[in-house]
Amino acid sequence: MVGCFNCLCRRGNSGGSNPQAFHFTPPFNDPFALPHLSDQHNVPPIESTYRTKSGGNPIEETASPTRVDADDMRRIYVHDDDRVLVKIVHFGHPSSVGIEYDESGDWQFQPLWARRAGPRAWIYFNPEQVRAAIVTCGGLCPGLNDVIRQVVFTLETYGVKHILGIQYGFKGFVDKNYPPIKLNRKLVQTINMEGGSFLGVSRGCPPLKDIVDRLEEWNVSMFFVIGGNGSHAGATAIYEQCDKRRMKMVVVGIPKTIDNDIELLDKTFGFDTAVEEAQRAINAAYTEASSAYNGVGIVKLMGRQSGYITMYATIASGQVDIVLIPEVTFTMNGKYGVLEYMKKRIEQNGICVVVVAEGAGQDLLEGVGGTDASGNPILGDFGKWFTGKVKDFFSKAKVPIDAKYIDPTYMIRARACNSGDHIFCSILGQNAVHGAFAGYTNITVGVINTHYCFLPIPIVIRKARMVDPNSVMYHRCVTSTGQPDFNPPIHAPGLVATPGGLKSSLQPHPPPARGSRRSRNK
Repeated sequence: MVGCFNCLCRRGNSGGSNPQAFHFTPPFNDPFALPHLSDQHNVPPIESTYRTKSGGNPIEETASPTRVDADDMRRIYVHDDDRVLVKIVHFGHPSSVGIEYDESGDWQFQPLWARRAGPRAWIYFNPEQVRAAIVTCGGLCPGLNDVIRQVVFTLETYGVKHILGIQYGFKGFVDKNYPPIKLNRKLVQTINMEGGSFLGVSRGCPPLKDIVDRLEEWNVSMFFVIGGNGSHAGATAIYEQCDKRRMKMVVVGIPKTIDNDIELLDKTFGFDTAVEEAQRAINAAYTEASSAYNGVGIVKLMGRQSGYITMYATIASGQVDIVLIPEVTFTMNGKYGVLEYMKKRIEQNGICVVVVAEGAGQDLLEGVGGTDASGNPILGDFGKWFTGKVKDFFSKAKVPIDAKYIDPTYMIRARACNSGDHIFCSILGQNAVHGAFAGYTNITVGVINTHYCFLPIPIVIRKARMVDPNSVMYHRCVTSTGQPDFNPPIHAPGLVATPGGLKSSLQPHPPPARGSRRSRNK
């Protein structure tokens, strides 16, 4: 059941079934508190226009937002007190894999609650007066068109008639050659069948004042930003400027990053499609390598800072000998290096398949340096550098190999998404509109522990989500490949080297007490 223990106790004390007894009491300094339109403006709530024609009786005129029970809401709405537990492990042994510690280094369960997403029974905008705008920023990602489509569909379901599509990212606010497109259901009906972005994308951000000036000039009241960390940071900056001008506008983000590197979220849209397509590239590399004498297949996948696509695609394929990701250091040369291990695999099996993330091994080569227009670090091309090192190594070792290098990056980014992402994008787009009509601003939508939530943008962009080398999933990955740790062993009393660093070689904990149920109950 979603809710806090205090809520449940109050419900029980008041008879259990009385919906008026339900009330969520947020913790002091709630990190998941959301800014609301009513913080700045006197906006009385009105009855929702979302699907009021489908079943049930309209809410009575005498009803108020504080006295709406389950029958009034007709069970198609989410109560604003609904919460989702962010961390679900209530007890974890300090030596257990995947356990998070607090700043003091101690394990302590802290119940954190995120607001559950979905349509509300009471909204804070008159749909007939709403002017909405949608923008897609950054690079391409499978599912962009699905999100655009569902935002438009849901806005129209509420009764919104004025929807603008901003062309080519934030650039569309200042480039007069690309005026906004008037969007409607008919125009976007089939765009989900194609990859790319119907509105176009670009990196970078023009002067903030120019963007806010255009939003004010166009009288935009709902602004939807589809993008990654940089775009969400831009959305927050726009919100702050609009807030200072006391503009009656909400800003809602939909997190888009193919790398799956948004903090707190289970996953981001396009990731499942990327893993599926990346698996095809890996299997192609395996087919090429297995059909050649001493075949070597090398695949470079996306992942500037996070190796999620590489890790998941490796497990999905099951044909990988070595996986290299940005979060795990490795050496190329020497007894414990990657090249020597590749040589052993060639000698044993006549084939070796290696999958690398684009951000892996940046400490081994000189990167270009600096950042791109979106604020992302400009990386050296590790895939080509690695392939060159492999060829040089085997040439000097006088071992003939047939190496094939595959970089499917743009094929993955540009494709239409799979059925799972079609559904996922549709729900995210719908919930973004629900959050806007609920009056929340400077928020984004995402999945936490399988539940869709509204989250404050600042908390999800404070740092990139990265693969934990001590996580269960990474250990599953290296178990699948069978690879060793590509670092020389570190000799220290009581310590051993692991992919995540030095760990104690002592037993993590004594074996659990076992016995019959009868003996335990005595």
